[in-house]
Amino acid sequence: MKNIWILFALFLTIGCSQKSFKTKWTEEKAPETFKARFETTKGNFDIYAEREWSPAGVDRLYQLIKREFYTDIALYRVVPNFVVQFGINNDSLLNKQWENVIIPDEEVKKKNLKGTISFARAGKETRSTQLFINLKSNSPYLDEISGGGVTGFPVVAEVTDGMDVVMEFYDQYGNEPATKQGQIYAKGNEYLREEYPELDYIVKAYLLKD
Repeated sequence: MKNIWILFALFLTIGCSQKSFKTKWTEEKAPETFKARFETTKGNFDIYAEREWSPAGVDRLYQLIKREFYTDIALYRVVPNFVVQFGINNDSLLNKQWENVIIPDEEVKKKNLKGTISFARAGKETRSTQLFINLKSNSPYLDEISGGGVTGFPVVAEVTDGMDVVMEFYDQYGNEPATKQGQIYAKGNEYLREEYPELDYIVKAYLLKD
């Protein structure tokens, strides 16, 4: 009887998670330009995206924001004078579902200047949900760096308001939490709040009307 209840509970958990993701979402094209707001524990910042900069990447950014992926998201990697990185959802299955839909690689068309936003990647077709904001001009370094068969990080958006908020995100943990991504993916925010209690969070992100 106990094993039956365990299987039943597992079925419910998977069923609920699957309802929160539809593959057809990843087929939606973004407008040629759009704006969005990120509400965080430090305040708000707004972004502007232009599809021409990275069509597949901007499409994915639009899809993620529209489907409320960036809700209760830790700003887990804040390296002073470099970048702030985020994009691991508290739902490990939801992370995997989005990651399974590949974003085609694209060339860098816009420079990684201060305030620009790019998807993190670690090789061919590895852009998925994680983003970073440049805290200073990281061009041409992040435009041209090669590794894993790809060159550079294509910019998908830029901060247009609230860069002062971005610069205030807690940065004393530096790169250290990024070395624990396995635990973050497996245990989510419970792990982060226990091990890195001072981290800031994205409360929610949503599209803005023109």
